[in-house]
Amino acid sequence: MKKHILMITPENQEINKFRKRQFNNFTQITMPYLAGFIDETRYEINLIDEYNQDIPYYNTFDLVAITVNTPNANHCYNISELFRKRGIKVIMGGPHATLLPDEVSKHCDYIIIGEAENTWPQFLEDFYNDNPKQRYMSKDAPELNNIPIPRRDLIGKRYFTRGAVFATRGCPYNCSYCNLKQIYHNCFRKRPINELISDIKTINSKYFVFWDDNLFSDKTYAKELLLNLKRLKKKWAAQVTLKDCEDRELLNLAKSAGCIYLFVGLESFSDDTLINVNKEINKIDDYKRIIDLIHEYKIMIQAGIVFGFDTDDKLVFSRTLKICENLGIDGATISILTPLPRTPIYNKMKLEGRLITEDWSYYNGKTRVAFSPKNMSCKELYEGYMWFRKNFYSLKSFKKRMKASKTNIFYNFIINLGYKLSIR
Repeated sequence: MKKHILMITPENQEINKFRKRQFNNFTQITMPYLAGFIDETRYEINLIDEYNQDIPYYNTFDLVAITVNTPNANHCYNISELFRKRGIKVIMGGPHATLLPDEVSKHCDYIIIGEAENTWPQFLEDFYNDNPKQRYMSKDAPELNNIPIPRRDLIGKRYFTRGAVFATRGCPYNCSYCNLKQIYHNCFRKRPINELISDIKTINSKYFVFWDDNLFSDKTYAKELLLNLKRLKKKWAAQVTLKDCEDRELLNLAKSAGCIYLFVGLESFSDDTLINVNKEINKIDDYKRIIDLIHEYKIMIQAGIVFGFDTDDKLVFSRTLKICENLGIDGATISILTPLPRTPIYNKMKLEGRLITEDWSYYNGKTRVAFSPKNMSCKELYEGYMWFRKNFYSLKSFKKRMKASKTNIFYNFIINLGYKLSIR
């Protein structure tokens, strides 16, 4: 007899309201990917993404699986409680479960800690045979060959934004605010290119996004991938490091293969800040030259910008806006510094007594401040962040940035409009 499993990508109302009007919100890949491991002769699968679907709380399931990130943790605990009250078993995994397994274990029946390629199939086997363990932990770094294609057919109410895929896992850098080293095994891995291309071919939409943390980390691999990707005639975006974009051959291949924009974690325009957070791979003096080079190949720059570093003062917002306009930054993902659990910056702030709360809903980097900044108040940080968002996505700033960028004006306008609407 089949067992019925509900798989949930959670999103609390506060973040959902923030993201809803943006046009480039691609689906999270975790649950569709994990669904690919499930034997449908044994399990019936329901996949729910709270971004645009409601959780069927009153339906009957044998198992509910929830992927937990830090800002959604409390929300996930509430979801779990409602199902467990009805006698339905709940398993949790994801970043927060890996960072704080003892906390998460209090809110579920089973937990997967770390990468799930080996432990998730083992759990499914054990659960089907009524012999599951309470904890499953990834001990060795899983290889990324012969992995299943994500079950994108189970993704509801999306077309343009259901195309997420990953080619690599890991990042060679050690930024103090990033939790990649804590949630993944500390080694860089790549999928076989032929398998990856087969995966991308199954994406019905013309548009997709690489969910990698740094697609260009291995340039030899990236170039071979882009040569193969060109034949598919799709449009895509990816996250990379600015330093890796100095390679003209790589940029030419990316453009020929359909790259629309690259997400680049600039974070700050202060050398002191970058040194302070261990991101010295970014060199401020190189920003304009490399950004101009990327624009030369008609690829847009979506910059990751963070406010609230210890070197930031109240003037950082206006300074950053002026620099972005002069550089022709096409778009920006703007965040408030978030000291995620077990990261070096979290440990430092906890030791200094600067964490305001461990209510994880404050740790979303978008709507709340979770710590005491050094050179301004929490209110000043939040208001400055909101001022920057409003002004960066104003028509006035857009015109200034496009005058410098001159890149893909149509796509640029659509993406900027989505962010502008989300501010309302």
